[in-house]
Amino acid sequence: MLAEFGVLEDGLQTPPDLPLDPVEAEAYLASGRVRDKVTMNCSGKHAAMIAACAVNGWPLDSYLAPDHPLQQLVLRTVERASGEAVHHVGTDGCGAPLMALSLTGLARAFRSFVLAEAGTPERAVADAMRAHPEYVAGTRRPDTWLMREVPGALSKMGAEAVQALALPDGRALAFKIDDGAGRALGPVLARALELLGVDSPVVARIADAPLLGGGRRVGEIRVAF
Repeated sequence: MLAEFGVLEDGLQTPPDLPLDPVEAEAYLASGRVRDKVTMNCSGKHAAMIAACAVNGWPLDSYLAPDHPLQQLVLRTVERASGEAVHHVGTDGCGAPLMALSLTGLARAFRSFVLAEAGTPERAVADAMRAHPEYVAGTRRPDTWLMREVPGALSKMGAEAVQALALPDGRALAFKIDDGAGRALGPVLARALELLGVDSPVVARIADAPLLGGGRRVGEIRVAF
């Protein structure tokens, strides 16, 4: 994507990092490579931001500035999709502006993408995510499993243990684990899917969260709602 617009990898403003998938991170280090901007898990999003700037003739070197035309467009899009005003803009771990939303607003945004009319940008994004979930969450995470095995589902986890999901009929949910740790994400998501009536073997797979002792399974995380 970067090469298509004549941008070098140094043009990414992501912090250098390892692949998010621990298996891939181990293989990456074993091959002798080190943390890089392009292997940071938000590099694809940043490449898309750079592409949007190149297409529109906007400055590339300041694409993360909150007052940049791109980020102003992002803000308006987030507000329209969520149905609420963004009252605060912080900074994400990847350096991008981070727009504060309620969980209801986040669920509403996901719902708006799955219910968007064919041919709209929102629908194009939802369809691309569902057609190629490995570009959303690799191959070992629940978002990918869900979008592959529950037809029409749109799923994405976020930093600090946030999860959002929309089903093709417009039912949607979003939640956050208070302490920011991801260990309970799968079980909570699986229970929520059960309550929504999603009947698929993938739900049990997502719910499985073993606790290990000495390399052996000695327990599991279970939900209590």
